Amino acid sequence: MRIVFMGTPEFAVTILDRIIQAGHEVAGVVTTPDKPAGRGQHLKFSDVKQYALDHHLPLLQPVKMKDPDFLAQLEQLQAEVFVVVAFRMLPECVYSMPPKGTFNVHASLLPQYRGAAPIQWSLINGETVTGVTTFLLDQHTDTGDIIGQKRVDITLEDNCGTLHDKLMMAGAELAVETLAKMESGNLQPIPQTPQPDLKPAPKIFKEDMHICWDDTAEHIYNKIRGLSPYPGAYTLLTEKETGKNVQLKIFQCSFCHTKSDDKPGVLRIPNQKRMTISTKSHDLEVEILQIEGKKQMKTADFLAGFRKDNYTNKLS
Repeated sequence: MRIVFMGTPEFAVTILDRIIQAGHEVAGVVTTPDKPAGRGQHLKFSDVKQYALDHHLPLLQPVKMKDPDFLAQLEQLQAEVFVVVAFRMLPECVYSMPPKGTFNVHASLLPQYRGAAPIQWSLINGETVTGVTTFLLDQHTDTGDIIGQKRVDITLEDNCGTLHDKLMMAGAELAVETLAKMESGNLQPIPQTPQPDLKPAPKIFKEDMHICWDDTAEHIYNKIRGLSPYPGAYTLLTEKETGKNVQLKIFQCSFCHTKSDDKPGVLRIPNQKRMTISTKSHDLEVEILQIEGKKQMKTADFLAGFRKDNYTNKLS
């Protein structure tokens, strides 16, 4: 079929590529405007834009989705269906344009984890199963009728990066299956079933990243892996001399078999290769971390240059 694809990050690129491999014609690609990034504030392309440029696909980057010029350009592409992956809210004048409709690929088993960060929150909440959903867009966030779903298991070793890749591949398969249903006319969308225990997936803010050590090791472990490799869960070290707090991000940890007598948040360095932190239950051993102003590194490398006597042993 002739489609218009709308998306921004790497997750969307894999799905776009699989759609092209399946033989569909991409009449146009819509992505976000370039934004300044980094210390030099150089303009940065979205991953989807880079793919479109590399494959010579027609590209649109509207600032406002209701801009008359953009709507006219979109209409001229004469697409049968719009496919949306990790983009932005669309107004009705956009999602109602194609004759076969507009569907979104979402990284959860809807209606659970509606929102901007379903991968992170499914891990933070300790889920063992998640998945991807294709659904028809309506005027609300992630509430449209469901076309298809694929389940994906979450292992205890998964973090946001590994689960992202699993869901990305599942999403690509599901998008192609959904287009096949649309093409054959065998589309039977199902309204989302109301559930009393819906878990949301809002955007991650800095307060969501802060580790509370007065919690169980399991909950803290899930928060750390749910925010790894990006944006990273953090705690604060305190300098003895100045009282200044220094941010310490933790990207990987493991469970210790022992429970210490220390209060939650006490940092211990038994030797130059190990670092453990007490919690409300068992201790956690830190394996990969990053102190403010330095690069990410393994604990042994970090401890080689860390002056522990300069800091209190209580994390906050």
